[in-house]
Amino acid sequence: MQTHDILRLLIEVAMRVGKHIKAQQAGVMLQDISYKGKHDLVTETDKQVEAALVEALGTLLPGSGFLTEEQTVGYQEREYVWVIDPIDGTSNFIHGVPFFSISIALKHQGESILGLVYDVMRDECFYASKGAGAFLNGQVIHCSYNRILDKAMIGTGMPYSDYSKLDAYMSCLKDLLQQTRAVRRLGSAALDLCYVAAGRFDAFYEYGLKEYDVAAGALIVEEAGGRVVDFRGGNQFNASSTLLATNSLVHDDMLRIIQTHFK
Repeated sequence: MQTHDILRLLIEVAMRVGKHIKAQQAGVMLQDISYKGKHDLVTETDKQVEAALVEALGTLLPGSGFLTEEQTVGYQEREYVWVIDPIDGTSNFIHGVPFFSISIALKHQGESILGLVYDVMRDECFYASKGAGAFLNGQVIHCSYNRILDKAMIGTGMPYSDYSKLDAYMSCLKDLLQQTRAVRRLGSAALDLCYVAAGRFDAFYEYGLKEYDVAAGALIVEEAGGRVVDFRGGNQFNASSTLLATNSLVHDDMLRIIQTHFK
């Protein structure tokens, strides 16, 4: 099966599963919520959606492996591996804040070749395939053309479980609040990355992320003309759990500020 055929079917799967999430969102009950950590929540909907995605994507690409947030299946090294976050922004989902997403990436021999992030409540489907550009609901998207940090809108994610770099994060945030037009914390890293790709944000940074949070969004940013690095400026953002995504034009200024605080 060709990559564009897989992507077309992937979009259909995501939108179908998204309808289930939207239907469940208004009725989340306390008994449906459990804790993976002090502030790391999971709902029965997360588990149901992940199981449905594993089943559908396993059928779409037989023999493929999975890396999933809720560990519906154990990770196995395969030629093709799906990387799934069933609901990125679970706290928003629980509290009725309409900013959460399905995030799905497909890796081939360790390299992301497809990425899809579906904003369930706004019905915005961002997607990209390696070397073929980035799209939102069928329309080409591109990162912003802003070169000036003082005019930049920045996205970030605040620590919710890993506070090991909290002092560095807060000092960096204070610096960026003074050197940019605005900083926003919306609550879904996958969508934040897509906002960089679509030119809504000029940059996004966060630490403590997992591969399933960023694999799809990072590819979408790159295919939209942006850059994605770890806080050292390298390409180990999955392994290091630190990530900076930019429109490329404010990249050096953003990285300089981040590296001033994150030694």
